[in-house]
Amino acid sequence: MVHLAAIDVGSNAIRMAVARVTAPDQIEVIENVRAPVRLGSDTFTAGQISEPTMQAAVDAFIRFRKVVADFSVGPLRAVGTSALREARNSDVLVDRIARETGVAIEVISGEEEARLIHLAVGRALDLRDRCAILVDIGGGSVEVTLSEDDAIISSESYRMGTVRLLKKFDEAASSRPSFTRLVRDYAEATRRRIDHEIDGKEVHICIGTGGNLEEMGELRKQLFKRDSARVITVRELADLIEVLEGMTVQERITELGLRPDRADVIVPACLVMHSIARMAAVKEIQIPGVGLKDGILWDLVSQQESPRLPHRDQVWSAAVRLGEKYQFDPGHGQLVSRLAAGIFDQTEGLHGLHADDRLVLEVAALLHDVGHFINAIDHDRHGHYILKNNFLFGLTERQQAVIANIVRYHRKTAPTLEHHHYSDLPPKDRLLVTKLAALLRLADGIDTSHTGRVRDVRIAKVKNRWSLVMDGEGDLALEKWTLKKRRTLFQDVFGVELLIT
Repeated sequence: MVHLAAIDVGSNAIRMAVARVTAPDQIEVIENVRAPVRLGSDTFTAGQISEPTMQAAVDAFIRFRKVVADFSVGPLRAVGTSALREARNSDVLVDRIARETGVAIEVISGEEEARLIHLAVGRALDLRDRCAILVDIGGGSVEVTLSEDDAIISSESYRMGTVRLLKKFDEAASSRPSFTRLVRDYAEATRRRIDHEIDGKEVHICIGTGGNLEEMGELRKQLFKRDSARVITVRELADLIEVLEGMTVQERITELGLRPDRADVIVPACLVMHSIARMAAVKEIQIPGVGLKDGILWDLVSQQESPRLPHRDQVWSAAVRLGEKYQFDPGHGQLVSRLAAGIFDQTEGLHGLHADDRLVLEVAALLHDVGHFINAIDHDRHGHYILKNNFLFGLTERQQAVIANIVRYHRKTAPTLEHHHYSDLPPKDRLLVTKLAALLRLADGIDTSHTGRVRDVRIAKVKNRWSLVMDGEGDLALEKWTLKKRRTLFQDVFGVELLIT
């Protein structure tokens, strides 16, 4: 039986979950470990992690490593969020943990964090045919994600995590009421951005994740005598804020049984959640009891089933939505994408690439003309800019950079080290860009008229040369003429002669 492990290196604590895969699409969490190491306390005040906090983090990972050994864990993924993204010396801590425990921490973007949390929520709640707003309240940031029909539409990361707010305003406030007012005003200041994300949509369900949300649910049961901790109404949340504001941190610990590292941040968490729920015009918040580490586990499961492919449906949905935003030609984009994938499959022995590279090519082909939104002249450059500045959920930052460069070189200009956006890529990715751009040039040239006259293409090795044959309407003279001009990069990259027939 396969055992998986996920580690969430957060701003308020470091958490680990171990799960066993009980069926092809089912897991059972068998161990949860939490280390109260508050990385954000240092990061959000001094800008870097102190030596005592570093050592505490290393000690936590040494304990985690023992759990990994005890359960004979196979796949393991450790991710760092807001505090590690911002600390000036986070690389030192990541390197020290890797050297002393063998665990490599991946510092992820806010978008990847949102994707993983959404993945976990989608396993716990039915999001199909619903507009959902997901609010994950962490120690350093709050991720607000909007999804429709189980696909992410947008996500924003706000710098109002609980530890950050505590450090930002606790010392500035002379009393608890003034602290509350400062936090509430700060949360309300995000209204315009959140309203823009919602954009008049009717939100069917509001979901809260993170340890503070789960604590709110438990306090709802305890204080208001409710049956469930999996939901809290906005009215109950307002009442809870009033109760908590009337207590000192010590009273919250002794009378409510809160942990010390929860008792001080629960109020800013409640204030932020209450503000966002009011902005979304919802009556209650669902609390499914899942979070980032659960999303990591499900991501590991999907990689076991298909090790190379990311979440294709999410990627494709995000790409289509981006294309629509920039008024692309969907018929041309989808045809070029299909043709590019076909050429990729038929030349596998030539390029030696993998399934995830195929998806990268398909997305680049779908969106290769989005730069027309800015200007038809130099639309390859404009397309590169758009794709560098619009995140596609389900892809890594590395894949995003590769796609942007493929779009930049889908016509005319060949990849060159004189362009910093290309030269800044690792050598392996530069080669990937060049190979996939060569394939995309062929696919785009096949539909040069944007009329869909070519239905299919066959490309194969014939003796010591390669031959490309199109199946379509008419004599396809324009398409053949275009391909003869566009085959140069393909021939140069792969060192073969390509006949167009």
